Amino acid sequence: MCVCVCVWINSWKTRSYPHLAGVCVCVCVCVCVCVCVFVCVCVCVWINSWKTRSYPHLAGVCVCVCVCVCVDKLLEDEELPSPSRRKSWQDYGLSTLQGSIYLPSSGRLATTPPAPESASSLSAVIKMGWLDKNPPQGSLIFQRRWVKLDSEYLRYYDNDKEVYSKRIIPTCCIAEVMSVGDQKFEVVTHQRTFLFRADSDAERSEWVRVLQEVKPVQQQGREMTFAPCLTPDLQGYLELRGLRSKLYTVVCADKLFLYKSQEDYKMGIGITSIDMNVGNVKDTDRRAFDLTTPYRIFSFVADTEQQKEQWVCVLRDSISMALSHSEVAERLWAEPANALCADCSAPLPEWASINLCVCVCKRCAGEHRSLGPSISKVRSLKMDRKVWTEELIQVFLLLGNERANGFWAANVPPSEALCASSSSEERRRYISAKYRHGKYRRYHPLYGNQAELDHALCVNVQSDDLLETLSLIFCGADVNCCRGDPESPSPLLLAQSHGQTLQVELLTHNRNTELPRLEVESHMETVHYMAPPSVTHNGFLFKTASMARPITERKTKEEFSRRWCVLNDGVFSYYESDKNSTPNGGLKMKEIVCLSVNPPEKHGYGYTFELYSDAERLYLFGADNPDTVRQWVKSIAKSFIPACAECFLLRDFERVGRLRYKDSLHLQTPRTGWFCLEGSALHICLDSRQETIHLHKLKELCKDNEVLVLVERGRSLYIEGERKLDFAAWSQEIQRAAGSCGDSLSQQQLTDTDVPVIVHRCVTYITQCGLSSEGIYRKSGVNSRVASLLEAFRADARSVWLKEGQQQLDDVANTLKRFFRDLHDGLFTHTSHQWLHTTAIAEEHSRISQYQQLLSTLPRVNKATLCALVNHLYCVQCYADKNQMTLHNLAIVFGPTLFQTDGKDYNAGRVIEDLIQHYIAIFNVDEQQLKKQLDEISLIIKIKDLENLKPAPPGGHFICTVYLEEKKESTEQLVKIPATMSASELVCEILDRRNISVRDKDYWCCFEVNGREETERPLHYEERVLPIVHSLGTDSHLLLKKHLSMEAMLVYIASKVDVSKHGIMRFREERSLLGLTTGSFNERYFILTHTSLRLYKEVRSNRAEREWPVRCLKVYHGIKKKLRPPTCWGLTVLYESDKPDKQERQQWYLCCDTQAEMREWFATFLSIQHGGRLWPAEGCGVAVRSSGTLQSEARLGNVSLIPLRGNERDIRNSMAAFAADPLALFKNT
Repeated sequence: MCVCVCVWINSWKTRSYPHLAGVCVCVCVCVCVCVCVFVCVCVCVWINSWKTRSYPHLAGVCVCVCVCVCVDKLLEDEELPSPSRRKSWQDYGLSTLQGSIYLPSSGRLATTPPAPESASSLSAVIKMGWLDKNPPQGSLIFQRRWVKLDSEYLRYYDNDKEVYSKRIIPTCCIAEVMSVGDQKFEVVTHQRTFLFRADSDAERSEWVRVLQEVKPVQQQGREMTFAPCLTPDLQGYLELRGLRSKLYTVVCADKLFLYKSQEDYKMGIGITSIDMNVGNVKDTDRRAFDLTTPYRIFSFVADTEQQKEQWVCVLRDSISMALSHSEVAERLWAEPANALCADCSAPLPEWASINLCVCVCKRCAGEHRSLGPSISKVRSLKMDRKVWTEELIQVFLLLGNERANGFWAANVPPSEALCASSSSEERRRYISAKYRHGKYRRYHPLYGNQAELDHALCVNVQSDDLLETLSLIFCGADVNCCRGDPESPSPLLLAQSHGQTLQVELLTHNRNTELPRLEVESHMETVHYMAPPSVTHNGFLFKTASMARPITERKTKEEFSRRWCVLNDGVFSYYESDKNSTPNGGLKMKEIVCLSVNPPEKHGYGYTFELYSDAERLYLFGADNPDTVRQWVKSIAKSFIPACAECFLLRDFERVGRLRYKDSLHLQTPRTGWFCLEGSALHICLDSRQETIHLHKLKELCKDNEVLVLVERGRSLYIEGERKLDFAAWSQEIQRAAGSCGDSLSQQQLTDTDVPVIVHRCVTYITQCGLSSEGIYRKSGVNSRVASLLEAFRADARSVWLKEGQQQLDDVANTLKRFFRDLHDGLFTHTSHQWLHTTAIAEEHSRISQYQQLLSTLPRVNKATLCALVNHLYCVQCYADKNQMTLHNLAIVFGPTLFQTDGKDYNAGRVIEDLIQHYIAIFNVDEQQLKKQLDEISLIIKIKDLENLKPAPPGGHFICTVYLEEKKESTEQLVKIPATMSASELVCEILDRRNISVRDKDYWCCFEVNGREETERPLHYEERVLPIVHSLGTDSHLLLKKHLSMEAMLVYIASKVDVSKHGIMRFREERSLLGLTTGSFNERYFILTHTSLRLYKEVRSNRAEREWPVRCLKVYHGIKKKLRPPTCWGLTVLYESDKPDKQERQQWYLCCDTQAEMREWFATFLSIQHGGRLWPAEGCGVAVRSSGTLQSEARLGNVSLIPLRGNERDIRNSMAAFAADPLALFKNT
């Protein structure tokens, strides 16, 4: 019978594939014995469950049998392959492996596998949402999965935040989609069947319809085939650490794919794919290596060291391919001369020297780098995209290798010319002679006549002759020569004034280029032009004594000494006077790591600057004349800043220097970069890449353990302090520049849309919580709270989060109005009178046009802020039926506020009324987008109204069961918990109810006990009980008992001098890696301070691996036994993020060696979190309950609570009321 059933099922699945029927029959015969056993057990379980309908006590037996059978028989769909020995990639011939339908059948990747959410997807998502998924083996357990469908793939994830999927199903594999049962549907592929369950029949029908629409498109669009595909770069089994099993891994182009097995690879059904453009490969030990992405670290282990080297090499090549872009290269190769290397004629060169204007191959580019950036600035055509501006591309197209070599290689002897097969030594000699010495260049007729060369350069930059400019520059013309014209003092500014953008580009890249030094033959009569000497400067400055600490106080004039200072040959020296020949001291330019320009009047001399050396010394110099300081600063900066950061010299910087950094692509090893702070902009030169970070727009800025973290949209930058002295100054200045530094809009911390953070957060809060509030913006808030909130925003708006219940609606509304009222220049700046006069225009169309013209003249931040505010007010007046704030009412409130007229000019209100009324026309608003926004607001208001309609418990109280000393029926206490009840009040209530007297040194405490986790936590005496009650799970309860360790904790805290604590503990964190839980206890070094808990790998580590804010931690006694903690003195720590936009929850475990050590750590946690208050000085009696909070007769509605003490009549009446309606206790909960 079993064989027949299996054959029938298999034949049903193969109706569309009758040629597979024989195979299915053979398979069924082979597994008939197993199937027979399985069916028999299932039948027995079913009969047993049927019989147990009248015998519920047998249900547990049936369930146990089912679980045992299922665990023994079924392999859950999400599990990874068993760790059995599999063949490695060497056991299979690469050419004999069948290709995967997941990959293209020919050519390179025709269809890119699904990429992480951060990468741009080639196919738009057709549908996504939550579905319950059932393994194809028929398990009764459904698992919640986030499912995405596009035209190429059906993918599902653990949750909607995951980047890497758990399974990928190509839609071309889908043979049939059908509905089965209530809310269920099957996706049938050629090899497997996937069963999903939707939340409703309508949702199920929608999924079936969409899948059926996608399936024919794929089957018609390309032929289904299992023929071998293009050979991947590498494939084979690798062990993924933490899983103890091997995954079939495939590298193809710029992707890495993971499969459970080689069979899954052939079927095309994979686990996930990894985009290599976000990856980084690092060796870890003999056979292991890490693939690091911003989202996860994959640790692989190969079978041999040779295989590991091959995998690492292939993965790095894949990363290079992913990061490369060929647009620039193809445009340059379109010029035939650029398609060959300028030095050796190798085809398709991928590198270029942007100042010498030649394209070179990879081997020649290496020799160009050895010349140094002062001679040849080498950039990649494919990877350094930011360097390749349109102007630079046009320079290379106009010159080309042929014309450039007409200058550089005009006199190359045939015996010295290179070819593509030349050796490295030959290339080194030739390239050095060609560019460093200029041996083969074509000499300009004016060579050796410096004045004529400079004059010729100034004349030529006004034309478009780039080759002549190149010839003049590299024959000695000074790019930075002074013309004596105040309007265009240099060739660069002269070219700019004549609109010669290509000349400007060529001059810019050669401002600090070192010129060829080879002198020509003696028969030339011209005077040879020599390279300009190094920067020199001298003059008197005022200097203080050098110091090894930051300057925190103001230096008076008396603390400065007048010194004669000389900058020459890369050395900055200072003398007693200009008559002395022996310097008092000096600094080499290569020793300077930072140059800082102080604001005026910071010290006794009005204008000062600071020099920081790598020997941790600080030098302060000053002068009375700003021009003197400016000249010195520019001269010193030009001497120690490298050529790659020469653009900093054009900026009016406040601080410039070098620091170590890490970014998302290089998290393992810190690199050195050059940084320049100019106002609120931080200019960075990282590996010859030049970027700018707008500090006002940072998402987050924090400093810890000599690391400054700058988080902006899409990336994070970690700046490390190699030297404490200059890093402390950098951190202070960056944090100052990132904060709000004035009362104008442009000086505020901004969002990505240039709206001040304070405006964005106030508007968002009111939109979510107060659009239906009557009289919003007309009611006054509490002045002290408004002032405090506004001050917090001005101090650091990024750290202020508005939460419902913590801030009052009217306080937030008044904070927003006061912010606009106190703006220095106002929202409308100096054009406010023009806005007010516009109301006199009677014709509506003309008035709107005038408003649009005035709007276009506003500064960028003011314009964005006005648009955001008017959009908000337009939404407010759309719900005037609820909030009573009509168009006229809003104009009355905001007119005087925004124009700062104090109600003296009624035109202010008319302007605001016009802006709101004609919002769509004036601001060119997309009406569909506005309608979508209003629909979202309507939904928010509807949800708020529904929440307000829910009946609240009488008196706002909540009934809770509390146990006394142990959990059993005789110790149960039903207590009514008001919203304001603290833990000490609860303890006093229970002790009073049971007539328990409190003796000296009896520390009665309320504990939160979690039976499933085997943990308990004593509540702090000031902690509110009601939030704890609401958060209790079914396995948790409240228990009152004596805190036996409290006295020792109080003694320990009283004896501590420092609030912090540090030491070694064993640490374990449960991590889920591809569905499997892993983790073990390891020794780690911890430092607990008043703000954070930091974890270090070892005591000598100088950077924390992890950090958590103390305010977000809950610490419990105990660790569940199944984790096998090494000691019985353990703590379970729960971390819950308090950021509303990034909810995060983590749990980990700490083990101590002794009970005293555990007690000390726990006491320090409590002391820090509660300001040193572990226990009230007056004992339990310190809790004084407000009148009416706890009534003498505890009731819930009309039902009396059952007292555990009292007279017999009270108990009898309470029991009678409960018996009459036993559900009354839970109707209002």
